[in-house]
Amino acid sequence: MKPLSSKSLLLPSLSLFTSLGTLFCCALPALFVVLGAGAVLAGLLSSAPFLIVLSKYKVLLFFISGSLIIVSGYLIWRNKNAPCPADPLKAKACKKLRIASLIIYFFSATIYAIGFFFAFIITKMI
Repeated sequence: MKPLSSKSLLLPSLSLFTSLGTLFCCALPALFVVLGAGAVLAGLLSSAPFLIVLSKYKVLLFFISGSLIIVSGYLIWRNKNAPCPADPLKAKACKKLRIASLIIYFFSATIYAIGFFFAFIITKMI
């Protein structure tokens, strides 16, 4: 097995950014509407009109983001027992990269779950 490298942070970081996109596209506007802050939502959409485009393609955005999160989780799981270098300094960096990768992964999965809840589940309940 190959040792863990800084490239292993690329996919979890990419999944984090796409899950943040799902949060901005769907979760925040739905939260504002549920809380009765329609005026805040109108002000947000007037200052950031790209949110309308994101919400127009929310199914595609959620599919891509979910796919990246699943692939990222698989790669993290597959490399959990990958050997770190024998050099103590590089071994310490390797362990820090694994922890950072896990933190980014769980943070992005949580953001994705929140966005999915507000975009697809709570809109069916209201």
